[in-house]
Amino acid sequence: MEISIMDSSSTLIEQVEMAEHPVEQTSKGQGSPARHSIWRTAILFTLFTGLVLGVGYPLLITGIAHVVFPYQANGSLILKNGQVIGSKLLAQSFTSNRYFHPRPSAVGYDAEGSGGSNLAQTNAALIQRIQGAINKLQARNPGKPVPIDMVTESGSGLDPDITPDNAFYQAPRVAKARGVSVAAIDALIRQHIQGRELGFLGEPRVNVLELNLALNKMGK
Repeated sequence: MEISIMDSSSTLIEQVEMAEHPVEQTSKGQGSPARHSIWRTAILFTLFTGLVLGVGYPLLITGIAHVVFPYQANGSLILKNGQVIGSKLLAQSFTSNRYFHPRPSAVGYDAEGSGGSNLAQTNAALIQRIQGAINKLQARNPGKPVPIDMVTESGSGLDPDITPDNAFYQAPRVAKARGVSVAAIDALIRQHIQGRELGFLGEPRVNVLELNLALNKMGK
């Protein structure tokens, strides 16, 4: 009876050991421990995904974009006499009364350092700056409400567009500097108002650079 119990115990121990240490059969029928390196798999997977998603995918999308949307893929650049004078996507500074002015910028319209002022709405310095700008504008145009985007900065400081209200507010100044009627400037603004994307996304807007280039074509 003891021999039977010991034989059963030995068989059970062997089965447990075989489960913990599986073997793979060779062509000669001899078994050898199966080894699988987790590190090797991890490194190969990282290299594969890095090449596919970090190199292949960006190159594919960039190539498709240059074929399907070449103007947008190259930065929506605006040319004049073969020279790049700006981008439709980036604001630039205009200070002359003969031109429309973009929104204020916390970074001086520097495309390499886009960003806002990071001042909270309750910040005293922000409130003082905005109120000072409102007072200055109201002194030039008494009784006319100041559009909010004339005195507030965008999150990037590079917003290329202004609201139609902003453009119409500036129209008398531009008309006076160029010696044309306000009605002519208003008509030009209406020609450059862009509606909502797909009819419901965003708000109506006017691209400042494109509008100022149209002003130059007026010849005054």
